Amino acid sequence: MDIDAGPKVMGDDGQFHATDEEVDLSNTPIEAWVALGLFWALGLTVFYQFFTRYVLNNSASWTEEIARYLLIGTVFVGAAIGVAKNNHIQVDFFYRFMPQPLTRALGLFVDLMRIVFFGLAVLMSWQMMQKLGSYKMTVIDLPMNIVYSVVMAGFAAMFVRSFWVLRVHWRRGFCVLEKPESTMDDR
Repeated sequence: MDIDAGPKVMGDDGQFHATDEEVDLSNTPIEAWVALGLFWALGLTVFYQFFTRYVLNNSASWTEEIARYLLIGTVFVGAAIGVAKNNHIQVDFFYRFMPQPLTRALGLFVDLMRIVFFGLAVLMSWQMMQKLGSYKMTVIDLPMNIVYSVVMAGFAAMFVRSFWVLRVHWRRGFCVLEKPESTMDDR
């Protein structure tokens, strides 16, 4: 094997020369930016908790509760990214042994059930917020509905993205369950 056949990164001057590809964030969905913002807020909150506990020896009492709620928000908003990429856990074993018309019908059924599930999750989140009313967080005097509204927004984003996934599957004529090697970028 010729080691000089690969890309040349060491120049004739003995210096390391490498260039990265240009990063393009223009196709990054809004959910990803919101999840990133929540994640950074979570990281800063945990750092503040660490700093006050171990450096100042006077732990801020609010940080644990707020960190928990920021983690909940990060998970539910971030889950919309998983729906958009259609890479949640799925079992595609039986799809390899079924006839193509049956796999197509079941794939569409799964897409429709995903839409129904997330639609019901939005509805139940709304109902939970109505039942909580003016219930407050434990340490911070803020309404608990702030947390549930972020959860509901995450479910709503998953609901909308589920329609988008169904449309992509319909247009290309197969879903990821039928061809697990495909991605949502393979249009």
